[in-house]
Amino acid sequence: MRLRARGPRAAPASSAASSVGAGDAPRLAPPGRNPFVHELRLSALRKAQIIFMTLTLFPIRLLLIVTMMLLAWPFTFFATLGSSDREPEQPPATWRKVVDFLLKAIMRTMWFSGGFHWVITKGRQASPSEATILTLAPHSSYFDAIAVTLTMSSIVMKAESRDIPIWGTLIKYIRPVFVSRSDQDSRRKTVEEIRRRAQSNGKWPQIMIFPEGTCTNRTCLITFKPGAFIPGVPVQPVVLRYPNKLDTITWTWQGPGALKILWLTLCQFHNRVEIEFLPVYSPSEEEKKDPALYASNVRRVMAEALGISVTDYTFEDCQLALAEGQLRLPADTCLLEFARLVRGLGLKPETLEKDLDKYSKSAKRQRGGKLGLPEFAEYLGVPISDTLEDMFSLFDEGGDGRMDPREYVVALSVVCRPSRTLDTIQLAFKMYGSRDGDIDEDTLSRILKTALGVAELSVTNLFRAIDQEGTGRITFADFCRFAEMFPNFAEEYLYPKQTHPDSSAQTPLAPTPNGFCADFSPENLDIGRKPFRKKLD
Repeated sequence: MRLRARGPRAAPASSAASSVGAGDAPRLAPPGRNPFVHELRLSALRKAQIIFMTLTLFPIRLLLIVTMMLLAWPFTFFATLGSSDREPEQPPATWRKVVDFLLKAIMRTMWFSGGFHWVITKGRQASPSEATILTLAPHSSYFDAIAVTLTMSSIVMKAESRDIPIWGTLIKYIRPVFVSRSDQDSRRKTVEEIRRRAQSNGKWPQIMIFPEGTCTNRTCLITFKPGAFIPGVPVQPVVLRYPNKLDTITWTWQGPGALKILWLTLCQFHNRVEIEFLPVYSPSEEEKKDPALYASNVRRVMAEALGISVTDYTFEDCQLALAEGQLRLPADTCLLEFARLVRGLGLKPETLEKDLDKYSKSAKRQRGGKLGLPEFAEYLGVPISDTLEDMFSLFDEGGDGRMDPREYVVALSVVCRPSRTLDTIQLAFKMYGSRDGDIDEDTLSRILKTALGVAELSVTNLFRAIDQEGTGRITFADFCRFAEMFPNFAEEYLYPKQTHPDSSAQTPLAPTPNGFCADFSPENLDIGRKPFRKKLD
């Protein structure tokens, strides 16, 4: 698979009667750029600094942070006694104003103790009567909580968060909207609660929502979930920046874990964060009727303010990027772009798995014959469109307007069942294999390049290791036996060792899920899916 540049297409114009024009925000991010990948490499000098800070300032900072949280706890505990579902008093009681002031001061002291000496605020935060919803992006870390503690806005959080000692009490003070992933009806209830608060004419605190629904590496804005935009009320976009030379902020799945991120961040001399409040965005009548359009146009405004691209990758792409199969997808894989295009054609990977055999049998009948764009459209049963052309170009490596449908089937198998590597390889052997079911080195290379979504891949060492008899042909049984003996074969034989300089705020980082807010999109996307690797809250 190979990414090919296509001419830019005009982005959909906003019809919003907003205080900010949608403008011509950056086009979609270059296909294949993985917004879910973060690698943090430390130079010798950085390592020496961290050792020094660990032995000196780190324990002091950690002690001060814990002290500030313990100091804030009694205020929030007594303030949250009673039902949190009651409508707030208007105007707020004097004691509430005093507690708000004290908690903001304590929280700011806590962040200062952690090295966030400069929290730069730009723009003006709108009042609840002007905008009841604040949409914050990009979401990349639990340190994004800085914006929440400075504004004392409500947030959408997992229901389990309220049971965390001390932190749960602090969270309950800001009257969050809790969503439970175990309750299939919870998302609908959450959206209804957001709508109720948003239409209360400023009686409830503002709700700060992370519309991406998951953490990214801040190199682009992924698709916004529509929950914040369903009420159809004005929102205030809020953008976050961490202009630090070394990015220890981004919280990832495969990169540094939660505790390591905390340790590395507290070992920096200074940490900077910028919070910019953009003008309130008022939706047009068309956007009120179409939350997805509303979300897309707000995203374009925020991307323009950040000077970054937008991409149609979603929270669901995390499952593909982070699948724990034997073939770990590299950072430059085309398969995230392929998955996006599959959805763009109106096809759902979770429902296509049952059609894999049908597609593979049809592709095998081609006997290696290639398809043009019209034949490919007929093969998929979809009309020719820009999206289909983009997908076709992924497989048209020679640029001659022809593609092998077997490659499409292999890529689709990976997207439909990312953790089941051997199932995909077995399907490929059935399509590519001779009558005896064996393949040569060149065919194995084609299969694995497609399964990994890369244009170049050397499989010589792997093939020789599997073909111990030196026949120049291997079967799926040979491959399966080798994979059972060496489950980490891809790490040793396929992935070259790479070296990277220190990561910065603008370098591609690692995959990150929803570190701080819950996914409350009305469609239930958890059905039939296995949960990701459990993450430390």
